[in-house]
Amino acid sequence: MKLLFIGSRLYDDIDWYVRGKGIESVLTESNEEAINLDLPDQVFIVPRGMDGPKQVALMQNVNAIVPLIGIDPPLIDVAHMKEEVEEEYGIPVIAAGVRAVELTSNKIKTKEFYEEIGVATPEYQILNSPDELELDFPVVLKQGEGQGGKDIKIARSIEDVNEYFEEFDQALCEKFVEGSEISIEVLGFDGQYVALPPIYKGETTLEGTHPLNKVKTGPCMVEGLDNNLVQHTAYKVARNLASDGIFEMDFMFSKENDQLYAIEVNTRPNGTRYLTTATCGINSLCELVNMAIGEFSLSDISDRLEYHYSTEIPIGNYNGPTPNEPIKSFEANDFVVHGPEGYQRVTARASSKEGLEKLVEKLM
Repeated sequence: MKLLFIGSRLYDDIDWYVRGKGIESVLTESNEEAINLDLPDQVFIVPRGMDGPKQVALMQNVNAIVPLIGIDPPLIDVAHMKEEVEEEYGIPVIAAGVRAVELTSNKIKTKEFYEEIGVATPEYQILNSPDELELDFPVVLKQGEGQGGKDIKIARSIEDVNEYFEEFDQALCEKFVEGSEISIEVLGFDGQYVALPPIYKGETTLEGTHPLNKVKTGPCMVEGLDNNLVQHTAYKVARNLASDGIFEMDFMFSKENDQLYAIEVNTRPNGTRYLTTATCGINSLCELVNMAIGEFSLSDISDRLEYHYSTEIPIGNYNGPTPNEPIKSFEANDFVVHGPEGYQRVTARASSKEGLEKLVEKLM
């Protein structure tokens, strides 16, 4: 079995799994100085875009293609390549299709999609000028495209809105919801979908604290919230997107309104994947490999589900005990260190809350 992986940045997360499966790995990357280029069996440096990976896939006669892309801009090109390669050459591409990417890469289209399928989302309006504002403060101002908190502002007054429009001509204006932030991964392939346990990412703040700076925990335990509702809603969204790969969804739970709100959905690997793996034992990136080699199964995932308490803590630079090899595997460790130097995080797990507290104390 030979697989083509697109992008090297995330490859060290699954290199141990690929080797364990006896898979021959081919990787394409546009940056010849990128990390992890020493790990795959073969590496091809190609121009940006998807034509290079497509040509390598055909030249190497690979069995499937697994894009490992964690940013939004290339996803639509991947989606178009997927449709072409699958239709013309019969090579599976484990990624979302064009429709799913178009609906999820633009926050306005995502809002309209939620309304079409009957999923609650915070009240919103499209602003072309501050004078059009009808919602009460505070509100959240966003651009249609962007990730990681980019171009998002919490406005508490009309002056804040005016300031935002000094830089932008239009905004998605959303009612600020005070409550709990939740993420969940859904895996989808060939019409099968499974929602993994939800992750708690902290409470909303008017300061707009970035998720990377918050302590997160799994599984999600928020008073008044039924995790089954989160999983059911996430499953409904994924099923209506009707595509393959990883779906990462952000929700907000308002205790005041006793309401779960859908915020956004991403069709790519995401930042909470380590916590999800620590909590339930299912590694979403490894499941992309399983999809590619024909070993993805809902019943198999159900049989492999584990139950742990987990947490993810931003630490800057990690100086604790050395993890076992492979260092990115929870099968070999009860903690994983990830992220670039200066912005590292530790994700740890244990079978009890008390055990988790002791482990975190040891690691810190």
